[in-house]
Formats: sequence, C-alpha cells, structure tokens
Amino acid sequence: MLKKILRRLALTLIVLVGVTIIAFALVRLAPGDPAVQMLPATATQEQIDNMRTRMGLDQSYVVQYFMYIGNLLKGDLGYSFHFNMDCGPLILSRLVNTAKITVIGVIIALIISIPLGLVAGIKRGSALDTCATAFALCGQAMSPVWLCLLMILIFSVGLKWLPTQGVGSWKNMVMPSLCVGFAFCSLVTRMLRSSMIDVLQEEYITATRARGVSKFQVYVKYAFKNAILPIVTISGAQLGILLCGSMVIEQIFNWPGLGQLTVTAISSRDFQLVQSILLIVAVIMVVCNLIVDILYTFIDKRISFN
Repeated sequence: MLKKILRRLALTLIVLVGVTIIAFALVRLAPGDPAVQMLPATATQEQIDNMRTRMGLDQSYVVQYFMYIGNLLKGDLGYSFHFNMDCGPLILSRLVNTAKITVIGVIIALIISIPLGLVAGIKRGSALDTCATAFALCGQAMSPVWLCLLMILIFSVGLKWLPTQGVGSWKNMVMPSLCVGFAFCSLVTRMLRSSMIDVLQEEYITATRARGVSKFQVYVKYAFKNAILPIVTISGAQLGILLCGSMVIEQIFNWPGLGQLTVTAISSRDFQLVQSILLIVAVIMVVCNLIVDILYTFIDKRISFN
C-alpha cells in the first residue's frame, strides 16, 4: 500500500509541474500589462519600467518561469503587489475562511442527504421518495445567485435574523454555509437514492434476505455499504471544488475566502498571486482524489489501489 501511495504521489508531482506551466502561460498570455495596472493612471514610463523590474517582467519568460519554480522549491509562493504582502500567508488566511463555511455546509448536507437518500431508495415510489426527488431536482436546478438572494430576502430583510455580509460572529457563516451545502445536499440525495435502488435489486441482497437477515441489517450493513461508493467519489471531487472557493457565494456575502481572493487577483492582474492560487487549487484537488482512492480500498475490498 505504501509503495502504491508513493507511486501515486510521484505522478502527482508530474501533474503539479504541468499545472505550474499552464498557470504561468495563461497569466502571461492575458491582455494588458500588470505593471501598468498596479500603478495609477498618471504614472510615468520610468515608474512603469521600475515596477516591471520589481515584478521580474523585464526578464525572458524562461527565466521568469525558472525563478518561479526556484521560489516554490524554497516554499515561497511569491509576493502580491496588489495586497503588498507574501502570497503564502494571504492564501492561507483566505483558505481557512473558505474551509469554515465549506466544512459546515458539507456536514449539514451529509446529515440531511444520507438519511433522506437512503430512505427514498428503500421506499421507492412512496410520498417521501417523491418529496426527496423533488428536493434533489430543485436543489440542482436552482442557481446559486438566486438561492443567495432568496436567503438574504427571507432571513435578513424579512425576519432580520442574520447579517447579509462580512465576518465577525457565527451568524455571518450561516447563510454562506447553507448556500454552499445546498447543491451538494441535493446531489448526494439523488445519487444515493439511485444507488440504493440499483443495489437492492442485486442477487446477493435477495440471497441475504432469504437467509432471514433482518431488514435493518440488509439495508444498512449490506446495501448501504455498496451504495455509498459513488457518494464517496462525488464527495471527494465536490469537497475539493468547494474548498477551492465558491466565488459567487463569497462575492454576494462579501466573505473573505479563496474564491473572492481569486476574483480580486484576476481583476487586478496580480499574476504571482493568481499562479499561487492555481497551484494551491491543484494540490487540493489532487489530495482529495488521492484520499478518495484510498478510502475506496477500505470500503470495498474488491477494489485494489493501483
């Protein structure tokens, strides 16, 4: 197992090198001069040239790339000229804020979706199944922008229970967390329902029932264990996406997370910060996928890790 994990990590390094090349190229192919955007409109050509030198833009692309890689190997993610601070602490602080609402949203989503999807799959065709299916369809069809505005209208404007923007107390995290977890909750509910329906039609479930095993054990010990496999896959991918930053939600609620930081970095052409964010996003996605692969081997012994 350890050798296989180390082999996967080696392949991960190759992926991350590719990510650095793509991020480096995309940022520099974008129109406009970052040095000009960093300075006021009244800046002279001498000031622009000095800023280009500070940012390392006066060097060739090859030299710039290897300087970037050299700094990464030292643990230096670069310097944000827009925020006037190192990229590492800046990204870490925003990532922590994003992780707060993401973890809360995912926990709430799993608490609701797993029992709902499990019961809907068992009671196929019942009123509860119809309600669960309608909930899942509405959740996936609903726009995040519309959901955020609806929650603000109900809980902030109407009931005046929760603040609309900013940070400070736990109340500021309620609506962003619910918006982050709502679509995820709908997705897990729909997939778990479909997976349970398929698993309950398998021959080994029929054989298990014929042996006199109780319904609770059939559903929870045998059926649910196999039905959860697609949920593990989708949860790992979705968790990585959510941790990388829900840009729309963070912008609407003015939540200082990674998504909002990405929008600011792109709009200000802070190329070093953009490169570092893309690299961190790639690391998160790769780690989440690796964890999912490892979990698969523990959940289903028939699957080998290779």
